[in-house]
Amino acid sequence: MTLNRGQRLDPLTQATATIAWVVALNKPFYPVYVWYLVGNGVVASLGTLLSAPFFLAIPFIARRFPPAARIALPLVGIFDTLFETKLFGSGSGTELFFAACIMLVTLAFRPDEKWWQRALDALVFAVLMFSRSFIGPPLHVWADAELHTLFNLNAFAVASLMAFVALRYAGVERDREPTTLDES
Repeated sequence: MTLNRGQRLDPLTQATATIAWVVALNKPFYPVYVWYLVGNGVVASLGTLLSAPFFLAIPFIARRFPPAARIALPLVGIFDTLFETKLFGSGSGTELFFAACIMLVTLAFRPDEKWWQRALDALVFAVLMFSRSFIGPPLHVWADAELHTLFNLNAFAVASLMAFVALRYAGVERDREPTTLDES
């Protein structure tokens, strides 16, 4: 793991940075979707914007320390998902985003970084179990019909994100770290 000052990002880190940009730039639209589709909980849904700066920081971290960016993306996703589950409740479908976090852990690392994968995978699972068992009541209470709509919104968002992640990482080499000759 080396500093990457002034060099182009390797394809694996480029994919990670792209996904972080897409997530961050979509964050402001979530309260609009909640307003339009659910009609209630718009103020609560503004809380989802709190993680946007963390997602925005990942492409900048990638320029200096690519492995840290590839660790940061699923890590930020894990804690963003936990926060949103506390905010909306487990019936809202926000816990489905843990699946996207596992997918990122699976795709964002090279074979020699398997211990990072294993640690982050265990963390996703532990946080999911914590969320299912100990998170308590949501900060915003929804009517059953609203919760159903919110679940559908989040299920669609997770499916869209996972499809984008799969497309973005498709064909990206994970076997080795690029050398200077590979970049020219």
